[in-house]
Order: sequence, then structure tokens, then C-alpha cells
Amino acid sequence: MSTTVFSEILNGLFENKIVPYLGPGVLSDATNKLTGQPMPADSNSLILAMNNGQPMAPKLMYEFPRAAMNLELKRGRNFLSQFLNKLYGETEWTRSEIHKWIADWKPAYVIDINRDTQLQDSYADEEHTLIVGVARISASAFRFRIYHYDGSHYFEIPQEQIDRRLPILFKPMGTPKPEANFIASDADYVDYITELMGGFAIPDFLKNYRKDKQYLLIGMPLNRDSERMVMSDIIYGAAPQKGWVLNKNPTDKEVRFCKKIGLQILDADIEDLLTATA
Repeated sequence: MSTTVFSEILNGLFENKIVPYLGPGVLSDATNKLTGQPMPADSNSLILAMNNGQPMAPKLMYEFPRAAMNLELKRGRNFLSQFLNKLYGETEWTRSEIHKWIADWKPAYVIDINRDTQLQDSYADEEHTLIVGVARISASAFRFRIYHYDGSHYFEIPQEQIDRRLPILFKPMGTPKPEANFIASDADYVDYITELMGGFAIPDFLKNYRKDKQYLLIGMPLNRDSERMVMSDIIYGAAPQKGWVLNKNPTDKEVRFCKKIGLQILDADIEDLLTATA
């Protein structure tokens, strides 16, 4: 990878022209404070955690939303919310290095498809706007909730009251804080992606703010359809060269997908990024 390209990307990040897009890989070094076990964040580890450490049928192990749908049908939708809330809202985890970096840097806009609270914790000492994805609700046509954080507490607000001077934290797949809302099962994804494509899962101000932005995908695999569809719609309106993906070992499927939509794969990983910014 060209050091010139990496330097340009880092400059774009710090000038808020390039938006960090965080995938499960950014949590690979976060561990349970009591047991030392890694935080379940990627599809496979989430399925095992959800099923008491036991693998499920191969067709269900393919992708977390598929496995989650199977258990939702058997045990009810509340089971998934309770599982994710206990995992990410009640268990104490060590801080990942990426989130320590973000806490020092404080970018103006971050997209995080993980369901934990580490991104929010990185901004715990300052005001910010939190956008949380929701699904399968009948009270509103929108598939998001917006919260203002005043430095100590979150308050839900309508999109007309957003303070555009504040950092924006976008958690499309949900978070346990300030209230537990998650996109988890296939049914959640179908509803959320449908409304995302229709424009009802992105606040109006963000549709304008994201125009011509570029993105750096960090710890973000692109070999599963659900995550690729969410990502493609969230970055809609990006610059023609949409951005870059940190991935030292891309699959053929990932290479084809990135070439098709205008993302450049970099022969680099999270450690390279942190080293470059140290």
C-alpha cells in the first residue's frame, strides 16, 4: 500500500472529509473484565454466545441475522433484545484500541454497526447526537430514534431539533443505551433495509450532510449480504470514489463487490492504522 495514499486518507479523516465506518473487527481486542474472554462481535462469535456456546446448523451459522431469526421464532423477539442487552449493556468490557483513538480524536461523524456502547463511551465527556436504528415499529414511519447527549444524560429529540454543530454517532444496528433497541434477526433487517432504501431510516439532515463524503471501513468484512446492503444504503450519495477498506486478506467476493461499488481495498489492518496515527 502506498504511504502517500494512507497519508491522504489520514488527512481526510482528521479534516472530517472521510468518515470512519466501524465493523466488528474494531472490537477484536476488547475482553470481558471478569473472565478475559473476547467480546462477541462478529457473526460467528455472536451466534455461539446467543446459543450458549453451541454451534447451530450450518445454514444458520452462515450469518447472525439468520440464526437470530431461528431463535426468535422459537423463543420470541424479547429473547434477542434481552440477550444483546445483557451482552453489551450489563457486561463490563475492556476498551478497544480503536475506541481509545477515537476518544482522543473525536471525529464529527462516525458510523458504527456494532451493538455495544464503546463508541458512545468515547464521547461521554461531551455533547453529541446519537442516531439509533430501529425496526418493526408501528408508532412511526421512521426507522430511527435521535438522542441529544448533554454531557451526562440522553434525551430523545425530533430531528428538527438536532444541533448540527455537535458530533454525530450513527448506530444503525442499535445499542443498549439509553434504551435497548437492536436490529438483529432477518425480519429486523428486511424491515430496516426496506425503509433505508425508501429514505425513512436516515434523518433528513444526514441525507444532506453525507453528500460527497468518503468512507474508511475499519474492521468491516464485506462477505455477507445483510451488512453489505446496510452499508451501501448508508453511504448513498458518497463521492464517486466512495472510499477505502482496510483488509489484508479479502475474499474474491469482497474484491468483486468493492470494485463494483467504488471502494478501494487497502493492504492494511487496524494495527497499521493505529501505528500510522501514533
